[in-house]
Amino acid sequence: MSSWNRYIKDFVSFLKIEKGLAENSIFAYQNDVNKLMDFALFKRIEPAALNSQHLKEFVAELYDLGLSARSQARIISGVKQFFGFLLLEDVIKDDPSELLEMPRIGRKLPEVLSIEEIDQLMAAIDLSKNEGHRNRAILETLYSCGLRVSELVNLRFSDLYFEEGFIRVVGKGNKERLVPVSPTVEKEINIYKDHIRNHQNIQPGNENIVFLNRRGAKLTRVMIFTIIKDLANAIGLKKTISPHTFRHSFATHLIEGGANLRAVQEMLGHESITTTEIYTHLDQRFLRDAIISFHPRNIEH
Repeated sequence: MSSWNRYIKDFVSFLKIEKGLAENSIFAYQNDVNKLMDFALFKRIEPAALNSQHLKEFVAELYDLGLSARSQARIISGVKQFFGFLLLEDVIKDDPSELLEMPRIGRKLPEVLSIEEIDQLMAAIDLSKNEGHRNRAILETLYSCGLRVSELVNLRFSDLYFEEGFIRVVGKGNKERLVPVSPTVEKEINIYKDHIRNHQNIQPGNENIVFLNRRGAKLTRVMIFTIIKDLANAIGLKKTISPHTFRHSFATHLIEGGANLRAVQEMLGHESITTTEIYTHLDQRFLRDAIISFHPRNIEH
């Protein structure tokens, strides 16, 4: 058995008994160290063997996921506390996190929407218009599945496996991945399909495409940007957002809610881990349950 679980358990006891921290703070620190554990176990590295280069890679992955500088700083702070504890316990002789720099708050990072802002954008959609239900289904799919805009416009009905709870996504380099799909997304796509799309004249060659424009053809990437910009203007949102913002928000909300770092990277189809090895270590059903249970749009359902 990995020594990670034992050390994290001891770390939690240390925070509780010796540091006298509140439950919320302990839970936050534990969450932070769990993310480091996800990273290290994938590379089969035990706590005592982690070095400063490993930690730099770990921080780079947090950045790649689009986490805000504040979120990154909090996780690094938790990791530093953990190594301070290991040093105290003589598990390690040198602290590899000592030279780990906190992210500069001024550094340009992707915008992330709060859960409230996403709810406001959804609420601003005019459902009395034909494209309203389509736009709602588009936003739900972007946010709940973390899709790239190119993946969204190319989504086909033959990629929807609602019975199994997944959609198949063809990402960069024609790489396929399975993404868990929530009951909310299934409901919105079905409403759009049954009440709007079924009454359209569909242009030849677009019969299998999920989201269509008024002329019955595939939507362009620019159109998705326009839909989102118009909704942002409607609610007076000051942030500069794009379809990619929903992808970053998807990752941030899941990770901050406690989801497994590797599971989220798998869902995003990140190049660094789309190797055959990941499929032998992670069970798809487990991944689906992890993503569905941690996603904010599903908590009330």
